[in-house]
Amino acid sequence: MATTNDLKNGMVLNLDGQLWTVTEFQHVKPGKGGAFVRTTLKNVLSGKVVDKTFNAGTKVDTATVDKRSMTYLYKDGTDYVFMDGDTYDQIHVPAETVGGGADYLLENTEVVVAVHEGSPLYVELPVTLELVVQHTDPGLQGDRSTGGTKPATLETGAQIQVPLFVNTGDKLKVDTRDGRYLGRAN
Repeated sequence: MATTNDLKNGMVLNLDGQLWTVTEFQHVKPGKGGAFVRTTLKNVLSGKVVDKTFNAGTKVDTATVDKRSMTYLYKDGTDYVFMDGDTYDQIHVPAETVGGGADYLLENTEVVVAVHEGSPLYVELPVTLELVVQHTDPGLQGDRSTGGTKPATLETGAQIQVPLFVNTGDKLKVDTRDGRYLGRAN
């Protein structure tokens, strides 16, 4: 148990038997009436986002979510197999749980898997990954050096927009949250 004063981004709450992650919170002290906490909660399993208001100091039930560093091994049918580096236990995570991050998963990528009571809740990829461009059309003579982009297919199969000077075989830094090109990797 915790109070609304202890809320932090990323904290997992157990409300009415469902797990919710706090994505945003704001303490509000109006001129009239008591203080309250306005939160944005995301359902861990369904991804549904709701706004919920708590009175300040209200007790909330926190869920114990075990975040473990794991290595992605391989895809098995629709499941992704991860291995705990400490215990060498392997767990199967369904594709729905991995979500859009699957577009950037390479074998032996270190990720964080959140587990609650033995079942995986979500997979956190590193914010940036270095991936090789599998295919992109060459930039044409006369294309501007700034402002233009073209599609590129990465070694994981993901499609992203890159500047015109990027060639097939280049190693790029990619933001795994939104698939943005961040620059060339050294």
